Amino acid sequence: MTIEVTDPADPRLGDYFGLTDVVRRVKHEPEKGFFIAEGQLVMRRALQAGCPPRSVLLAPNRVEDLLPELTDLGCPTYVASLEVMHAVTGFHVHRGALASFGRPLVPTAAEVLATAQRVLVLENVNSPTNLGAVFRSAAGLGLDAVLLSPTCCDPLYRRAMRVSMGEVLAVPYAYLDAWPSGLEQVREAGFRLLAMTPAPDASRLEEVVLSDSDKAALLLGAEGPGLTAAAMATSDLRVRIAMAHDVDSLNVAAAAAVGCWVVGRRPV
Repeated sequence: MTIEVTDPADPRLGDYFGLTDVVRRVKHEPEKGFFIAEGQLVMRRALQAGCPPRSVLLAPNRVEDLLPELTDLGCPTYVASLEVMHAVTGFHVHRGALASFGRPLVPTAAEVLATAQRVLVLENVNSPTNLGAVFRSAAGLGLDAVLLSPTCCDPLYRRAMRVSMGEVLAVPYAYLDAWPSGLEQVREAGFRLLAMTPAPDASRLEEVVLSDSDKAALLLGAEGPGLTAAAMATSDLRVRIAMAHDVDSLNVAAAAAVGCWVVGRRPV
């Protein structure tokens, strides 16, 4: 059953108010225990991950072409014109499909490390676009988990979810609340800490030898500054991606993809 909504101030659409207000959303959504999925593929991924649906907001032209598994979620399905959706959310919802889901429980770092072998550790990655791309690479290239410094952005923020195509929900993640001292917890769990840097005196990443049983944690920092000196100092080995044509480095999402390919692959 669908419910037509014509008033952008309708309180039933409260989960969707001001989606472009990043400062408010990154605090409001975790506090209220929900996240926003944009587009049907991300909505489907959230459903597959077992996240409970709270509501759906659709443009009229999306009602008839919903994926079969999204047609009866047992929650309110609101239908509004694109103009109303724009007024509610603050942007043009060209996909015409949004949904609000309850957040999954985030495990502790110890719980994640107990079952992982190859992990990414991110410091200060606060761009939702970069974070989403990193999670998609981690999911597709064989990483077991992602650990985040406290200053990383929310992986369930709408843009991060969209860029990752919902793969944020496929890769276990946890926060290292003490930073950078929390990296000692990773080492104590048996992981070798490999810090990515463009420094020319670092070891070439592809020359790092990892056996099938080795545990490795690949550390990456924010776009631009990279890893802080304090985080770098905790590493066991500094590693670099060999670059051509005097290019100094890659975007953090691209660097993470290369790193995931090298560290995440398993011997055949």
